[in-house]
Amino acid sequence: QVQLEESGGGSVQPGDSLKLSCAASGRTFMYGVRAWFRQAPGKEQREFVAGTLWNSGYTYYADSVKGRFTISRDNAKKTAYLQMNSLNSDDTAVYYCAAGRSVASKSPDGFESWGRGTQVTVSS
Repeated sequence: QVQLEESGGGSVQPGDSLKLSCAASGRTFMYGVRAWFRQAPGKEQREFVAGTLWNSGYTYYADSVKGRFTISRDNAKKTAYLQMNSLNSDDTAVYYCAAGRSVASKSPDGFESWGRGTQVTVSS
């Protein structure tokens, strides 16, 4: 198993930026995919945001965040990041980090380990 802990959430205004971090511990070598999901207020489903293949650095994104969000990783720190720019109210959600083994999966079912989430609120 791998343990994940998110940080970096907060309250910002439209147009601002935030950078989320996802620190991992445990058997990280077993999970080759790291991704960010979010769950907006009142929504039952978690929505895929961005993912990366840990070994190759390949990245993939939801259409709604392409060009605004960037996922990256630091192998030595076992930490993934989500740089979020040009935030708007639709980005308000709890953001979750996930680890899995399904290559380029965008479904929550493709991920075995989850963090507890960090709140991002975008409001004027």
